[in-house]
Amino acid sequence: MSAGDGRRERLDGLAVAVIVTCCALWGLNQVVVKVTLSEVPPLTQLAVRCLGAAVLVLAWARLRGVTLFARDGTGRAGLVAGLLFGAEFACMFVGLQYTTASRMTVFLYLAPLLVALGMPFIARGERLAAPQWAGLVIAFGGVTVAFAEGLAAPLAGPRQWLGDALGVAAAVLWAATTLVIRAGPLSQASAEKTLLYQLAISGLLLAVLAVASGPALPGPLSALAIGSLVFQTVVVAFATYLAWFWLVRHYPATRLSSFTLLTPVAGLLFGVLLLSEPLTVPLLAGLLAVVAGIVLVNRR
Repeated sequence: MSAGDGRRERLDGLAVAVIVTCCALWGLNQVVVKVTLSEVPPLTQLAVRCLGAAVLVLAWARLRGVTLFARDGTGRAGLVAGLLFGAEFACMFVGLQYTTASRMTVFLYLAPLLVALGMPFIARGERLAAPQWAGLVIAFGGVTVAFAEGLAAPLAGPRQWLGDALGVAAAVLWAATTLVIRAGPLSQASAEKTLLYQLAISGLLLAVLAVASGPALPGPLSALAIGSLVFQTVVVAFATYLAWFWLVRHYPATRLSSFTLLTPVAGLLFGVLLLSEPLTVPLLAGLLAVVAGIVLVNRR
């Protein structure tokens, strides 16, 4: 444990259980978003879940007596983090108009490597040794292998390069969000306050983009679509994001970020279980590589 701030130097059993659960739910969320696209556009889904979860955070904080609006010097960092968070999703969904989902996923999950590169400038204790870097690269390679079939598909169009570039930009923004939170006053703020900055600012930004991009307001929704929005709002944007920011405050961000590489592979596995998508050898090989890489990153 680091002196004075309650930060652990390594992930304990509680942290591993929480982050693995979060990654599994984020993977499931990929399937949930996919099955709802026919009724609710993606940007609208994002705006609804962010703004709805912001209301839940306010209620949760009030119930627990957590102060959210005291002047503590986090305003500027919170604004920056919220804008980065919203811009990440905007880049991702605009990019999907020009490139494939598989390519976008691989580029997006460059983020854990970028966090590992940036964290030593913030906290020397989070510098990775050579075997840990090898583990991170192996885990990222596992994601690439799992999505190999999609990566080998024909060009999505003449502007695929633009979609790929926006995928890289989304990864940079995701990593920058984590680094901003760890480097500034938000590192000492409550998880509730950090999350509220993210949800409120990005939710407003995404709502504007959703309206500007076309028919953002859908017609009458099916029970499946309503259930999807409730799941995204309550479970994903409120519960798992709150858990994530609590973890970032108390545990090494680099080690935590390595676990997020489980998310896209978990999404493929839930596609197999829930959407009858094929279970392929590359998917299984990718999963094994991701797990092996994470073990290397977090070994003593």
